[in-house]
Amino acid sequence: MVQTLAAGGRVFYVGAGTSGRLATLDAAELPPTYGISARRVQAVIAGGKRALTHASEGAEDSATQGARDLAAKHINDRDAVIGIAASGKTPYVLGALEKATRSGAATIAITANRDSPIARAAKIVIAVETGPEAVTGSTRMKAGTAQKLVLNMLSTTAMVRLGRVYDNWMVGVALTNQKLRKRGLRILEEAAGVSVSRAARALRQSGHDLRVALITLKTGMSAKEARERLRQTKGDLREALGEKHRAQRRAGAVLARKRNGPPATANRRRGTAR
Repeated sequence: MVQTLAAGGRVFYVGAGTSGRLATLDAAELPPTYGISARRVQAVIAGGKRALTHASEGAEDSATQGARDLAAKHINDRDAVIGIAASGKTPYVLGALEKATRSGAATIAITANRDSPIARAAKIVIAVETGPEAVTGSTRMKAGTAQKLVLNMLSTTAMVRLGRVYDNWMVGVALTNQKLRKRGLRILEEAAGVSVSRAARALRQSGHDLRVALITLKTGMSAKEARERLRQTKGDLREALGEKHRAQRRAGAVLARKRNGPPATANRRRGTAR
């Protein structure tokens, strides 16, 4: 997912019923949260938009329709397709994955059944074996909850690695209402370590773009220069700030400490040689 988006490709979630609705939810939340274009991560659901609010159970039975709906997106070898189906047998999802493979796109399956058709059709398989449902066959429950968690992990990790998060601040958030504007100002104040008035001024000068405002405050660039710098780094804020390699080294050091344990200390008493 990270490689696809970093290279300018698109990611498509494909699902039917609950799986499709969860996919649509995740895709819909990425633009306002991280500032990524809505065309970069899209959801394709069996039955189309009507299936979001009305059951369209029969729509999942056509593998041909799954392939046709994905073909309408002009899928190509720069894209990635994530097929989601608890049973792993949904024809609509299977048809979409097979179409993606023929088009040269990367393929991923999210399922609760490791030994299933979509698991065999995808190059990468994420199989969360949730066991029997409390209400037999109602996979919107345990399996659906697991799917939502997996989608959260995939998309959040991708956005972090693409530089659309700064430390733990969502600096790509769209400031579209009063609550979010207040949150954005607070994020900028804390991330840049400046006063409220200075943060507010930088935010106004940036056209209420948090990432642009943060670059101006931390580097002294103008808003125009900061915007161009972000364009050059494909939206990667860390790289735009010149901090990416330092952050990677710091992360590497943390991982090394976890692997190796705390550093050894000399066990010596004053005046005692060993």
